[in-house]
Amino acid sequence: MPDDDSTGGSRRETVTIDGHKVTLTNLSKVIYPETGTTKADVLAYLAAVAQPFVAHATGRPATRKRWVHGTGGPVFFQKNLDDSAPDWVHRRDIQHSDHVNTYPLVDDLATLTWLGQVAALEIHVPQWRFGRTGVEHRPDRLVLDLDPGPGTGLDECVQVALWAREILTGMDLEPFPVTSGSKGIHLYAALDGAHDSDAVSAVAHELARALQADHPDMVVSDMKKSLREGKVLVDWSQNNRNKTTISPYSLRGRDKPYVAAPRTWAELEAGGLEHLLADEVVARLERDGDLLAPLLTGGHAALEPTAERMAGFERTDRLEVYRSKRDASKTPEPVPEAPSGGPAATSDGEEAAAPTFVIQEHHARALHYDFRLEHDGVLVSWALPKGEPVDTTHNRLGVQTEDHPLEYGSFEGTIPKGEYGAGTVSIWDRGTYDLHKWREGEEVIVTLHSDGSGGTDRGSRRLALIHTAHTGGGNSWLVHKMADEGAGSHGARRRAGGGTGGSSDGSGEGTGDGAAEDTATEVRDGASGSGGSSSGSAKPITPMLATPGSVEDLDEDDWAFEMKWDGIRAIATVVADREGSPGSVRLTSRNGNDLTASYPELEVLSSCVTEDVVLDGEIVALDRGGRPDFGRLQTRMNLTARRDVAAAQKAQQVDYMAFDLVERAGRRLTRVGYDGRRAALEEVVTESGPVHVPPAFTSDAATALAASKELGLEGIVAKRRSSTYRPGRPAHTWVKVKHVQTQEVVVVGWRTGNGARAETLGSLLVAVPDDSGTLRYAGRVGTGFTEATLGRLAEELARHPRATPPVDDVPAADARDAHWVRADRVGEVAVSGWTAQGRLRHPVWRGWRTDKSPSDVVRENA
Repeated sequence: MPDDDSTGGSRRETVTIDGHKVTLTNLSKVIYPETGTTKADVLAYLAAVAQPFVAHATGRPATRKRWVHGTGGPVFFQKNLDDSAPDWVHRRDIQHSDHVNTYPLVDDLATLTWLGQVAALEIHVPQWRFGRTGVEHRPDRLVLDLDPGPGTGLDECVQVALWAREILTGMDLEPFPVTSGSKGIHLYAALDGAHDSDAVSAVAHELARALQADHPDMVVSDMKKSLREGKVLVDWSQNNRNKTTISPYSLRGRDKPYVAAPRTWAELEAGGLEHLLADEVVARLERDGDLLAPLLTGGHAALEPTAERMAGFERTDRLEVYRSKRDASKTPEPVPEAPSGGPAATSDGEEAAAPTFVIQEHHARALHYDFRLEHDGVLVSWALPKGEPVDTTHNRLGVQTEDHPLEYGSFEGTIPKGEYGAGTVSIWDRGTYDLHKWREGEEVIVTLHSDGSGGTDRGSRRLALIHTAHTGGGNSWLVHKMADEGAGSHGARRRAGGGTGGSSDGSGEGTGDGAAEDTATEVRDGASGSGGSSSGSAKPITPMLATPGSVEDLDEDDWAFEMKWDGIRAIATVVADREGSPGSVRLTSRNGNDLTASYPELEVLSSCVTEDVVLDGEIVALDRGGRPDFGRLQTRMNLTARRDVAAAQKAQQVDYMAFDLVERAGRRLTRVGYDGRRAALEEVVTESGPVHVPPAFTSDAATALAASKELGLEGIVAKRRSSTYRPGRPAHTWVKVKHVQTQEVVVVGWRTGNGARAETLGSLLVAVPDDSGTLRYAGRVGTGFTEATLGRLAEELARHPRATPPVDDVPAADARDAHWVRADRVGEVAVSGWTAQGRLRHPVWRGWRTDKSPSDVVRENA
């Protein structure tokens, strides 16, 4: 049964599927507007078809198309797997021409459910699978995509499918038809795995050419759009290793929940073929079973243990890199001529010896400690620049190095100058270890038992090593000391302060204690951070700032893209509601002003979090179309009297867009990378009423910017996924890209109005600091005001007069009838650029920025 974590009006459920927990949110959200199909309906469909869906998709790297706002909104295409994905999702890396992508494998119902939760409606996979050890197998199926061109449809595709069946059966290949759920028909045939993708593509290409030669009036095998009018394209290219096809049983992102659905040849021959909807596919599956089941036996012949295939399992030389860096005639280190054998052989019934570890103090160019674990016949090795962690609250960095031979476990000596690793090596600690978890390349958890041979019995301690894919490169790991309770009873307990690195320097992200199974999630997701101020700390954190930029500034592989919200920045310090004890919320602006009294509807935040937190987000006022309107927000700003706030709230509600998690359960997460903070944010905050966690996307900048424009938003903020949180500082790891250029300005005066404005003001005089921080006159702002705004501005500015201009470069014509004010208030204008004289071009008033100080203002060039 699911655990119902619902709060307020928004239900949040956590379900356990095959031992994996999946958090489901916004189940009533409409995904297919035309039919009213909700996320709950999508998840129910996936559960109903999971068995055949997974059977055909398992082992295949999956690219996804996500409709997070429903199919009426923009689509986001994803290859790389987010770091926020659950650790239990199976994944594999693929080397592309200039980068590596990590793809999920749809190997189980839990993964399929998680994909449904994140609105990944379309799952596209290649015709080959990864093997158990990560080796790419040859294709186990051939596919032909029959794609109708303009003026043709399913009827024409059916005719081409029947012609193709004749050729395929003549090749001893049995084809199985699938209506794609979009436009055409896919034909699949099982293969025995004897040929690679290039060979299969070549055969498919020839088949397509043969169909074109036999039926030139209806078939085309060339993809040029100019040739496709009135014809069906036989797309053979999806047999390429790098191409994908919609997975059988996958939903499609159309107006209705159509499905890539298996069909029978009798249906095709009967005529009148149409695409099927999700409920129809479920009913057919219950009645007919999986019509594609014969495809699943296609690759079994490739698994026969012939001598040729068994030769591929010869032991890999894990010491090849080690030997390539050393010359046995020049270094005292052990350099075996052949790979070390596998684990030591034991006689029947004899218990194998416990594996060993060694930590060596290495005085090379810089002092570091080499940590080595016996595993798979070698010493798997990491260099620890600051040694192992001294307590459970401070992690240490580990950089994985090449595997070393087992003989290295007893090595001490001096490596000569000029040789690799030159310097003195001595044993700091050595002994045996208990293995709790070893996920190759991802996570290792061990309990070390010192034997004192390093000169000191350092007792027992449990360490977790977590691979951090986006921190410092592909070889970087976090080393975390787990709670003493997990260290076992062997030898003396590890005592605080006994670590290899001496006193703690706070480097790395801290993590709280936890069971071995949860350590990777805690460290990566920031389940708790290195000690720091609690959520109730007296001094609020200052938010991190983005720098202006453009799409061209962004490397698409390492950025997440969030929508830019047209509001005011607010740090929310939240004490969670507890049974019998209401929580509390404190809102502070970027410059530290207390905003809590102005926005009482946001007190609901305390019921939307599962623990005490500090959030970073934006307060916005939405129009009837759900778009942020900064003008509307102006009516809520600077109000503190309860009566005034209540009246303004009745006329205009505000919402809070939470986009970052700065503290969790009293521990700072500022050293945790963006992906980890983002995953933790989604875990602890439940959307309800005015509280939202807007989605982040990892597609590409241009797509995200286009989606922002389509949604009527201000732009995007691109955040480097490896970036830490830098309070109060602008950083190039956060880049804001706007559709309309805006400029913050310091108001330095105003001019008397004429005509209808004679009783208020005619224009504002504004300035912007130069690179040295000196205010420079930037021109007049005379548009963008409503009558109510003009009245309020006149009243507000009259309270801040001064006798002389705050800037010394105002032209005489502008200064002639000016009223000067103290340069202590910041506003915002929309502009089309800057003139060569340093004046704002076509400025339009947008409103006050009470969350900004004059020292925050910088010139933003277009």
